Amino acid sequence: MDEGLNDPAAGLPRKKQSLILKTERKRMIRNLYERYRELINYLIVGGLTTVVSLGTYYGSVLTFLDPQNPIQLQAANILSWVCAVTFAYFANRIFVFRSENPDMVREAGGFVASRVGTLLMDMAIMFVTVTLLHMNDKIAKLIVQVVVTVANYVLSKFFVFNKKE
Repeated sequence: MDEGLNDPAAGLPRKKQSLILKTERKRMIRNLYERYRELINYLIVGGLTTVVSLGTYYGSVLTFLDPQNPIQLQAANILSWVCAVTFAYFANRIFVFRSENPDMVREAGGFVASRVGTLLMDMAIMFVTVTLLHMNDKIAKLIVQVVVTVANYVLSKFFVFNKKE
């Protein structure tokens, strides 16, 4: 069987073969992106939201809040949450779920309510891991971010930005 039958670049000069293969790879990547656009964009926005959250948290515990004090630990957590949720709402609305809901107040309210639920989850896990189990607060916060990111996607996709047709 001729192996060149399935290769669109077979029999062409090397430069043309290379160009065809690069174009084909770009097309495949573009198709994969289009197929998984929402999830890919969510992961990007989630990563950026994590940077906002961790940057705010670490900045506050390294400058003016003591993570060994349970009240100050939670204050740092809440501050990082407020900054992250504000960023996340607008980024998810625009880039991930492409919401066109004219009732932004209601949508934002649902977004904040879902995030309050995951904030309580975040605080509980931080309390258990740092205060009770004496885990390093920075490591605990990284673990919590993964759990919270997954929970936030599920809530956003199915409850907050759910397009009712």
